[in-house]
Amino acid sequence: MNKHTGSRIFLLICLFTCNLFILHVETCKCKFSGQIRGTDPPPGQCNSEDNSTCCVEGKIYDIYDCSPPVSHRTKANMTLKSFDRGGNGGGPSTCDNDYHSDDEHVVALSTGWFDNKKRCFNYIRIRGNGKSVAAKVVDECNSLGGCDKTHDYEPPCGNNIVGASKGVWLALGVPQSQWTRLGIHWSDA
Repeated sequence: MNKHTGSRIFLLICLFTCNLFILHVETCKCKFSGQIRGTDPPPGQCNSEDNSTCCVEGKIYDIYDCSPPVSHRTKANMTLKSFDRGGNGGGPSTCDNDYHSDDEHVVALSTGWFDNKKRCFNYIRIRGNGKSVAAKVVDECNSLGGCDKTHDYEPPCGNNIVGASKGVWLALGVPQSQWTRLGIHWSDA
């Protein structure tokens, strides 16, 4: 082996190792920032519409004040969220203090991605199930609180959640029987 080939192999190994380190650092940036203890909702106050879960008495839930870095292919979990009055989303949307039809392509982002309302009314591109759709950010999926009336007695959101309307799930062609959690990628549109 000549000295140029050896140098190229060494350089490739260094680049590969460096990329693995950077990937590790990027995924480790956002750790949970605390915990809350679940409480049972008052009788009749748990809205389990659309497979929503309610807090469990004594269960410990992680809370986050951050989300993984946003890229052109941000990995996330998409969940079903109602934006209609009386739906499982609790109160009106954070961005406009209003309700939205579940037929609209609207989403809520985890607290870190929501970024103190900086993404309000911006569109994101969601890719999943072999399709893609643009959706408007209208709400926060609160990663810092939950298990209370304000949050419809649901646990805090994880730090990597895109809560999507029925319209978004339909546009991605996901069968209704699978509308629970879907691994997706998203980016700012």
